[in-house]
Amino acid sequence: EPETTRSNAALPTLYITDGQWYISRGKLPELLDKEIAAGNIEPVLVVFVDSRNPDNLQQNRRNQQFFCNPRYVDFFTDELLPTIDNDYSTSGVRDDRVILGLSFGGRNSACFGLMAHDSFAGIAMQSPANSEMVDELRMAYMAQQRLPLQIFLSVGTVNDNTQAGQQFMETLRFQGYDLTYREVDEGHNWDNWGPLLDDVLYTFFAAE
Repeated sequence: EPETTRSNAALPTLYITDGQWYISRGKLPELLDKEIAAGNIEPVLVVFVDSRNPDNLQQNRRNQQFFCNPRYVDFFTDELLPTIDNDYSTSGVRDDRVILGLSFGGRNSACFGLMAHDSFAGIAMQSPANSEMVDELRMAYMAQQRLPLQIFLSVGTVNDNTQAGQQFMETLRFQGYDLTYREVDEGHNWDNWGPLLDDVLYTFFAAE
């Protein structure tokens, strides 16, 4: 039974911050089903991490969580990853783990690259927020030896920190990172991020 083999397979995992938006606005579950069914990407376990307070959905905690917050990183490495790897058929190795986010969540992905590269090999950033923060991240990456990361970075060309994004890309290229870079003629919104989701999936999970 192919199905059984697949359910026992050691799956790669994609963790997504602002997961609630990737479901509602990005329609990512539907895209995943389509791309896996078409054989374009390997089966992958996706963890949509909701940034809202579960007891009060009006309260979004991304502004506390996504700024290289060591407690948020520890929540992932000490609690979330072990729980997912225990409860599901994941491979459980860093090479098969990717973290994806947009805007402040893109910044968070870059933070995880710096602070949690023992746990994540793939870092995906869509329009990491704002120019000053991207410059800080660029300097932080520049100050490091190249880390063992594969990186996806995208920016829009309309009111979307384009110049800071381009400079970050150039720094990562200069350091020799395995980098997929996309620049689209859109703004800081879902007209930019949505159509790039298949690019993100192909970058990390393309079928052999």
